[in-house]
Amino acid sequence: MTEGQDRIQARGIGRDFAGPGGMLRVLDGLDLTVAGNEIVAIVGASGSGKSTLLHILGCLDRPTRGAVLVEGRDTSRMADRELARVRNSRVGFVFQFHHLLPEFTALENAGIPMLVAGRPLEAALARSRELLEQVEMGPRIHHKPSELSGGEQQRVAIARALALSPAILLADEPTGNLDAKMGGAVIDLLWRLKAGAGISMVIVTHNREVAARADRVLELREGRLWQA
Repeated sequence: MTEGQDRIQARGIGRDFAGPGGMLRVLDGLDLTVAGNEIVAIVGASGSGKSTLLHILGCLDRPTRGAVLVEGRDTSRMADRELARVRNSRVGFVFQFHHLLPEFTALENAGIPMLVAGRPLEAALARSRELLEQVEMGPRIHHKPSELSGGEQQRVAIARALALSPAILLADEPTGNLDAKMGGAVIDLLWRLKAGAGISMVIVTHNREVAARADRVLELREGRLWQA
């Protein structure tokens, strides 16, 4: 796929949840297109549905209505197994909480997606080492999460998200648990990766500095996205 082509499209997305008072409509006819090598920041009030949207864009959840296309492929028509393949191979996730496995080293944590995908151990660890070098974690590859700072753990999580060379990276408050200095370093890293690898990104954030650096800033309000 060349730069400028659409990596992900959301068409008329609706998502309802059952609650004690009946059905709660969180997303309502939402549309979004993210082009190749584009960073889109999504802002909005807590509880507006930002994380729900990321889960749907990343094929972790299915919408109640509408469709998500990943590189032109309509995921609404896919069986669960095929959907999982698309999710695992084309989408990377970075969360506010790193979700690293505490008993594994940085090298092993970053290699997990490749091992799950059936890559040979030696090849997975070689790729993991390469990615950790990219995110400036080379000297720390044999350290476990408890031996790493919050910013270092987030760098390992980013390396893990890039393990299978995704087309799009979805980040949910990637600087939310970091101080200003560490958060700035993580965002600098993401922007360098975008420039170097041409990855498209959707970043949910409350951080105005992060949003200001994006190619576009959209606000999630009343179940839809609006130009911020």
